[in-house]
Amino acid sequence: MTLVLGIDSSTQSCKAVLVDAATGEVVGQQRACHPTGTEVDPAAWLTAMDTATAGLIERADAVSVAGQQHGMVALDEHGEVVRPALLWNDTRSATAAEQLIEELGGPAACVEQTGSLHVASITATKLRWLRDHEPENAARTASVLLPHDYLTWHLGGRRRRTTDHGDASGTGYYSTRQRRWLPELAEQALGRAVELPELAEPNEQVGTLAGAPGGAAIAPGTGDNMAAALGLGLRPGDVSVSIGTSGVASAAVPDSVHDPAGLVTGFADATGAYLPLACTLNGARVLELGRRILGVEWDEFDALALAGEPGAGGLVLQPYLDGERTPNRPSATGVLVGLSSATTREDFARATVEGLLCSLRDAVGAVNDATGVEAERVLMIGGGAQSEAVRTIAPEIFGVDVVVPDPAEYVALGAARQAAWVLSGAEQPPQWPVPGTGAVARERNQDTLDRYAKLREATAGW
Repeated sequence: MTLVLGIDSSTQSCKAVLVDAATGEVVGQQRACHPTGTEVDPAAWLTAMDTATAGLIERADAVSVAGQQHGMVALDEHGEVVRPALLWNDTRSATAAEQLIEELGGPAACVEQTGSLHVASITATKLRWLRDHEPENAARTASVLLPHDYLTWHLGGRRRRTTDHGDASGTGYYSTRQRRWLPELAEQALGRAVELPELAEPNEQVGTLAGAPGGAAIAPGTGDNMAAALGLGLRPGDVSVSIGTSGVASAAVPDSVHDPAGLVTGFADATGAYLPLACTLNGARVLELGRRILGVEWDEFDALALAGEPGAGGLVLQPYLDGERTPNRPSATGVLVGLSSATTREDFARATVEGLLCSLRDAVGAVNDATGVEAERVLMIGGGAQSEAVRTIAPEIFGVDVVVPDPAEYVALGAARQAAWVLSGAEQPPQWPVPGTGAVARERNQDTLDRYAKLREATAGW
């Protein structure tokens, strides 16, 4: 049996899955926690990776690392870490993002050059923050890696620094249209030239496992969103909708996407194609709010929502609890309209689920608009997708086939699939089954969508 190891080094933890390369069957998995905070010593990632992979990596014929996107790992001329890595969710570089957008010629020019509108998560903005706030550390910085690059480099004995096009596309100094680094933009951000890792092809072996008998192959790895798409086997016409703390809608398309509105981030993917992505700030927390206000457990919350009539008796929830990104309303709050003396607990539970799904439908619509391709199928994953009410109501909000894959570590599985691809030498990654529900389709509930859209437009200036 040929075995491959996929590693998911996320913000919260490191997860490792050992997989049969021929079938995709998981034969072993482990995890270890990461420290909290928005800046982390990369040594902590290495410790967690050692723990999560212990007893598994020795059995693997190939290994691949998928990691949290955008993080800045600054190294000096000797390859030593200059300072703790700034993570994607560190917002101290928000002003730097505005500066860089202006220097690049404005939002449209920024998107045209890099595929994305700079926000605080983008790596280039963190380099600018380093230049302005820690000039001594900026002067020591000789090279910059992304989190997954750092782990891949370590696994290979620190011989070759590489990355893939997918994770590179989230740095702010990569051209998605030309599929190459823009080193001049990295230099502009940091104030000095900096070495960038080699760009590897999706199925290229970038090294062999250091200190391991037989030398397992090392794949290039990728970013977490790209790995999740690979793990799900996204195909043209599919949109993945992930309902975690936030909501993410992403699609597999053949061409580079440039959304001048900045709602859709035009990433590359892990296969040589592209993964345009739109985020909402409010995901499963919307359901948690509804459950908490009603004072019920999850089973009862689902039962109440499913007992409510479509349209929730005219009750509409705009779930922008802590601001929103799609649409871009950072100062927004939640809004509930349509209350009457006839409103029931069932109506409130139903409106909570419908509001969340309508918000996610906006993200899907943004991806559709940016790509010019209408979604034919939605694959719904994440903790929020485990709600029976969400699974049942989603088809009438999205209005297309909805599939709910079984819960699994799809980022780690995507990394494992890439490792198997490297071993195979084939032009395409192996086809592994994705167990889950069959496709469910219902007629779109246009009345609910229209009421939600009316509320969204009415609150645009709030």
